[in-house]
Amino acid sequence: MKPPTIMVVAGDPSGDAIAADLVKALGAAFDAPRFIGAGGPQMAAAGVPLSFDLTAEAVIGVSAPLKKLPRFWRLMRALKGLAAAEKPEVVILVDFQFFNGRLARAIRAAARREPHSIWQPRIVQYVSPQVWASRPGRADKLARDIDLLLCLFPFEKEWYAARTPRLRVECVGHPMFDRFPAGVSTAEEPGGVPTVVLLPGSRLGELRRHLPVIMEAARLIEARRHVDFRLVASDEAAAATARAFQVAGMPAVEIQTGGLAGALSGATLAIASTGTVTLECAYFGVPTVALYKTSLLTYQIARRIVRVNYLAMPNLLAGEALYPEFIQNEATGENIANAALQLLNDPARRVQLRLKLRAVIATLGGSGATSRAVAAIVKLTLANAGSSCFRV
Repeated sequence: MKPPTIMVVAGDPSGDAIAADLVKALGAAFDAPRFIGAGGPQMAAAGVPLSFDLTAEAVIGVSAPLKKLPRFWRLMRALKGLAAAEKPEVVILVDFQFFNGRLARAIRAAARREPHSIWQPRIVQYVSPQVWASRPGRADKLARDIDLLLCLFPFEKEWYAARTPRLRVECVGHPMFDRFPAGVSTAEEPGGVPTVVLLPGSRLGELRRHLPVIMEAARLIEARRHVDFRLVASDEAAAATARAFQVAGMPAVEIQTGGLAGALSGATLAIASTGTVTLECAYFGVPTVALYKTSLLTYQIARRIVRVNYLAMPNLLAGEALYPEFIQNEATGENIANAALQLLNDPARRVQLRLKLRAVIATLGGSGATSRAVAAIVKLTLANAGSSCFRV
């Protein structure tokens, strides 16, 4: 039997990292698989010949995708055409639901138009969209368009089982357990000058909205207490954007590209956007002040449809505000600086917070997320192909 063709599509930096780990593991599970698709530099380094860098198009909110809609449609048509031409046995869509949800529907429709149903791809969504937070009706669309959903959190599988039982869902755990070498510590930081890690986000829109606020907070903190600041940028473009904010009157900030684990391992405190990175802060036991700012249109829509009390995942998992959150108009330099200083000046509170973070992280299982994801994909695909395609 010919080697299987596997299509992988990831649309933002975090999805690119997850997809790259998955591609490496799939290479060991399948017999000489051929990869196609779109993603970013990490997928390319893992051996996927990319049709284009989709991570360069990463957007958030409502208004930003609308501005790029014509380009997104062109990219989606290109990927649909690629799938129809190459007929992959498996299509794996990693996060980026705005784009990948529509791509799944388009590929499913293209396969149905094939004569005699000669092409029946198995479509996998890796990372659940936050349908449990807003617009739960989207779960029904997932059940219609995909064959398997791989989610990261146990509560998500329970939610889908109650809401959309016909959708096949497997909780594989969070890939950060495999990516990072060490976990939460409850020990207090060594003495000396505290280190505050700044994590403004990875997308350009996030950087433009968060950096002025974060740098103002750093200025206010420095005025009241000596602190070492370290900003972790996702790539060189983000680092260059951050450097533009190092103007006169601002405190010295060490800017590094990558190396998140090392930065968090030595952090006293973090100031971070409310995305995935807050969970990574929790993994390393770092007390964190979370913030999020978006466009006025996106914020007004979100106020009406979001059904959860918190945006930072550690707070959602704990059911309480372990991390102070400042959203939209509340995300000011003064508010963030005051919350940060309260934590910096209270070592006992930081130790208590680390203990709570350890309990939260313990609910997420442990290492092996990528292996479990591969096992679920292999099991799904065995129903549609001969076992000679596989090594496991």
